[in-house]
Amino acid sequence: MTNRELTKFEEVLRAKQVELTSSRGRLDSIAIERSADQLEEAQYKSARELAVANLSRESAVRHGVAMGLLRIQDGTFGTCVHCGDDISRRRLEAVPWTSFCIRCQEAADLGEESVLESINQPFVDAA
Repeated sequence: MTNRELTKFEEVLRAKQVELTSSRGRLDSIAIERSADQLEEAQYKSARELAVANLSRESAVRHGVAMGLLRIQDGTFGTCVHCGDDISRRRLEAVPWTSFCIRCQEAADLGEESVLESINQPFVDAA
């Protein structure tokens, strides 16, 4: 991968990081509201579960972006953290914070433990 391509990916990752940072503070959407009406209670519960799922997803993307920026710095960006193969350019353009090639991502999605262990490394603060 050329330095120009790496710079482009770094810019994309930094923009995503700013976007995610500006979207923080949604914890208030998890507030527990009570109602005597069972239908309203179910709607509140559903809204809370959706908010928690969104926060979890954002957290995972935030972590992936930080790790992607670290991989650019250490020269491993674009290489699968599990198998060591190159990650396709199309995949990086679609999901620049990915740490897996498509084959290993599919295995991770299916819960294959050996692949999942590749990402269970301690998080290093990128700041």
